[in-house]
Amino acid sequence: MHGKRNGRAWWHWFAESDTPQERKLLLKLDLLIVPYAFIGFWINYIDASNINNAWVAGLSDDLNFRGNQLVDFQTISQVAQVIGQIPFAYLFPLLPMNWLVPGTEIFWGIFTLLQYRANSYAEFMAYRFFIGFFEAPFFVGVHYVLGSWYRADELGRRGGIFYIGLTLGSLTSGLIQSSASANLEGVAGLAGWRWMFIIVSLMTFVVAIAGFFIWPGTPDIPNKMFLNEEELQIARRRLQENGTGAKNNAIPKLSLGLLKSVFTSWKVYTLVAWNLFFWNSDPQPWGGYLLWIKSLGRYTNAEVNRLGSSAPGIGILYVLFINFSSDLWLGRTGAILLAHTVNIVSMTLLVVWNIPENAKWFAFNIYYFDIGMSSVLYGWANDILRHNKAERAVTLVVMNTVPTAIRAWIGLLVFKTVESPRFTKGYSFCLANSICLIGFTFVVRHLYRKQEERHRLELSQSSESVVEEMSLPIESDKQTRAANVTVEPIKVSV
Repeated sequence: MHGKRNGRAWWHWFAESDTPQERKLLLKLDLLIVPYAFIGFWINYIDASNINNAWVAGLSDDLNFRGNQLVDFQTISQVAQVIGQIPFAYLFPLLPMNWLVPGTEIFWGIFTLLQYRANSYAEFMAYRFFIGFFEAPFFVGVHYVLGSWYRADELGRRGGIFYIGLTLGSLTSGLIQSSASANLEGVAGLAGWRWMFIIVSLMTFVVAIAGFFIWPGTPDIPNKMFLNEEELQIARRRLQENGTGAKNNAIPKLSLGLLKSVFTSWKVYTLVAWNLFFWNSDPQPWGGYLLWIKSLGRYTNAEVNRLGSSAPGIGILYVLFINFSSDLWLGRTGAILLAHTVNIVSMTLLVVWNIPENAKWFAFNIYYFDIGMSSVLYGWANDILRHNKAERAVTLVVMNTVPTAIRAWIGLLVFKTVESPRFTKGYSFCLANSICLIGFTFVVRHLYRKQEERHRLELSQSSESVVEEMSLPIESDKQTRAANVTVEPIKVSV
């Protein structure tokens, strides 16, 4: 591999072409966007995954839940996410993101809190539905904001740090539940798993309130608390040079023309299929690791949650490696191939199942390589869609909504709770999708390269037209080349 990519050494945060003013702006954006996105996703995933930890910590026994009721709770959240994402395809470009994202976070925190008092299956189903509904815009909204401020060659690392929130959420959810079971069981007459819902909801409220002030919105509808007009102009110029939103700089309106433009393009269908393979290659949401540890029958509830935190803990390193190497070393295709080659090894071991126990620990503790490349995929999608922000908003939501809708019922078929801890059908399904994703990545790369070649040709023709209209002499070729450099995006390794 090369020590340099995109005009910089692998350890350099900025491109050599970035001016001092641009570097100052990038640092400010990194401090405003990345930490909040990371912490928000951390809280988001704690609230999404805590039902698994509560289940093995006594919830199922205390309330006499049996059969497939755990997968029902997981499924209803995903159904709600599908419903909740649909309107945001229109709202992202229209509303201030520093109000939209933290506002929905407040609501999912309320329903997370209400779970502490639930005593029936119906109550949990209702609360899990509303948690999923209000969580719906967060993930896609963060990627929309990242793509609104950063160039293509800057997205992987920022997206990777954001995505650590998922692994940290899984890790700390288990540790919080372990601590609650060990130290708060019976306090105020509440079980340890009930205390977990109280604790994480309070954390959610704090993060949401901070978001109203910290989250910078988008260059079109910015939060000017920490960004001045000069910095906004620099940000808009950088995006124009990158071709971001070049075809549509007005606030978009939902129209038949927009929908026709989206659904007659290769992009939406290609990105939906690609993301579908990715979502269905991941077994983590179904709680197989925790259920297997509990099935061993030699650990307390606190120990089960503590041991179950090992996979997401190690997964933090996987996420960082995959996303940083995508920008600076392996390129996008190489990073995706590495992540899913490891996932194929993991899923193969779990399908075989009759292997030494140490091999099972190994298989469960490497499957976070799979989800580690999420920000590589979404960053690439942002790059593909960068020329029209209205189409980008709609397509990002569609490419996330369709896989969510399909995975909502996949668990009922291949990850039935009654079949735990050995999910042969489930792990086989994930294995097949991982293989398909690797193959389909080359299709995406081919189509992306064709798009970029057409874009470069359009820029070249546009520059020639400008030169002719201005009646510039041939000697001004240097100015023409300078104009081309101004609008030509930094090339990104794929």
